[in-house]
Amino acid sequence: MRGGLGLTEVTTEDLVKALRVVHQGELAAPLSLPELTRCGLQHCADHLMAALRGVDTAGLRAVLVCVLAERRERERG
Repeated sequence: MRGGLGLTEVTTEDLVKALRVVHQGELAAPLSLPELTRCGLQHCADHLMAALRGVDTAGLRAVLVCVLAERRERERG
């Protein structure tokens, strides 16, 4: 993985899924490979963990909401 890309390499679909499982209490922080694998997000675990390792659950939720809001705003043009 190239450094400095944040969550740009994670698809919007995967970010929505991550936010959904956080809201449902199925994914808790700090992120770990076993937790992400259990939620079906192992394919983007490197990117998620590089950007969000050590972030608590509230921070995880806040970052995911912000990134998704920015992407949706950009899509609206």
